[in-house]
Amino acid sequence: MSDYRERKALIGGGAVVWTRTAGAGPQRVLPDGCTDLIWSGTGPDGELIVAGPDTRAHLASGPPGTRAVGLRFAPGAGPAVLGVPAHELRDLRVPLAALWPDAEVRRLAERIAERITGRAAERIAGRESAPGRVLEEAALGRLRTAEPPDPVLAAIVAGASRGTGVAGIAAAVGLGERQLHRRSLAAFGYGPKTLGRVLRLNRALDLARTGVRFAVVAATAGYADQAHLAREVRALTGVPLSRLLAAPGG
Repeated sequence: MSDYRERKALIGGGAVVWTRTAGAGPQRVLPDGCTDLIWSGTGPDGELIVAGPDTRAHLASGPPGTRAVGLRFAPGAGPAVLGVPAHELRDLRVPLAALWPDAEVRRLAERIAERITGRAAERIAGRESAPGRVLEEAALGRLRTAEPPDPVLAAIVAGASRGTGVAGIAAAVGLGERQLHRRSLAAFGYGPKTLGRVLRLNRALDLARTGVRFAVVAATAGYADQAHLAREVRALTGVPLSRLLAAPGG
């Protein structure tokens, strides 16, 4: 069985640092509107990759016991650190060296390796060890020189989370629908309608994991009925809700 843990990231803004130790077989990673900067312990020195925003579940695989540490940015926050529009990474896993200068990636990998083998690799007060701290430091460095975030992003996420339609979100943030779509693509990797579907899915899963009946989950999360919930879960995750919840870590 895989082991997964997360904590709030020091960079704030809703980011989290997570750690996963792979179990037997692939793990289903669900769409959440986020992008991740990841260190994976594969190979002699590990590797640094970026996971783009997903429109469907992604099956992550690796030898049992392989450790991965990631810095997950809140929806819309990743492009400022990664340096590319989110839609260029949609449904992709790419080497960090494809986005950042080779020298910068090498320094980052070397710092992780040094801390893993040194005293900084020790856990401090139960918090994440070397790779997570180095990823946070790298992100903070990039944020210091990044452009200020698009001021409408928070309102777009709030509207999509509430289930507001595209026209309603556009009116609320003072943009035309086409302009809203372009800015959403750059920030989230997809338009506000897809963002709303992904956020609603995660809201429904949070409820279902607490044991709430599926019919109540559907009504509370904003689906037309339980059949609508079932169709959306299968479309976005590839499996029925009951199977998703029964899986290890589900």
